[in-house]
Amino acid sequence: MPDIKQIVRIINADIPGNKQLVNALTSVSGIGYSFSAAICNSLNLDKKIKVGVLSPEQIKKIEQVIKEPEKFHFPSYLFNRRIDPETGKNLHLITSNLKLTQEFDIKNMKKIKSYKGVRHALGLPVRGQKTRSNFRKGKAIGVSKKKAKAGKVR
Repeated sequence: MPDIKQIVRIINADIPGNKQLVNALTSVSGIGYSFSAAICNSLNLDKKIKVGVLSPEQIKKIEQVIKEPEKFHFPSYLFNRRIDPETGKNLHLITSNLKLTQEFDIKNMKKIKSYKGVRHALGLPVRGQKTRSNFRKGKAIGVSKKKAKAGKVR
């Protein structure tokens, strides 16, 4: 049995070495299960292999695929930013780039005062959920007993 590294670092994410490869890659921000399975398939790696067993060359190859999936002919539906408004290209963003891009998109929606931008600004649900019973965090809920007694006059 080969030595298993306890922690493997793949693109700024510390991954426990005893996790299966397909599940471990989802620890990197911006990579879901489908994308990690596609990575394993494109590199002909066993999905159930432990991450700690991988050689440094295999880890470099995985990082290369994650950074440039279009070079490995990944289908566009696996990318998390299709037809970017600024460049018009299909991109796959990971880690801090993903978070920054999401923040800029929300700021842009607020700036142009789109429906979604207004909902973001007001702290309300953006995707059509009801607000009667949920999304009450931070607001006054119901009536307090002291105010109810003070308002009641006989």
